[in-house]
Order: sequence, then C-alpha cells, then structure tokens
Amino acid sequence: MDMRMPGMSGVDTARALRRAGVPTPIVALTANAFEDDRHTCLAAGMDDFLVKPLSPAALRAALARWTRPGWTGKPQRARAG
Repeated sequence: MDMRMPGMSGVDTARALRRAGVPTPIVALTANAFEDDRHTCLAAGMDDFLVKPLSPAALRAALARWTRPGWTGKPQRARAG
C-alpha cells in the first residue's frame, strides 16, 4: 500500500483496516525511505515496508514473508483448442 494515495493516505487506510479487524498482511510501498516513515507505517498496522524503486528480489522476499505456502493453488496447464 502506498503511503500517499488520493483521498485517504495509506497510513490512514491501514489504521481503518486494522480497526475493522481485517487481518490481511499490508506491505507499505513508498518513496519515503526515512526510518520515521517506516515506524509510522508499522505503527499504523502495516506488516512490512518496501521502498521505491522496488527491486524484484525485494518484492519476492516480501511475498515469501507474507504469503502461506500454496496460497495460489495448484498451477493448471492451458489446453489448446
């Protein structure tokens, strides 16, 4: 979730989701790379903090941390015809 979204900030959105009891992992994705920004996001209920520009390795690591094995289900092969 981006920290700076139109209408409602990512921080406010995370707080609202947590107040509503939503347990889904929330990962901050922001250009705000300061330690204070990280603390703000985590204090709002976000679970992780990634900075832009985002590397593929950082995204893979975050997905591995916050998804359970098999969450995508068994892959299916496409059928021809």
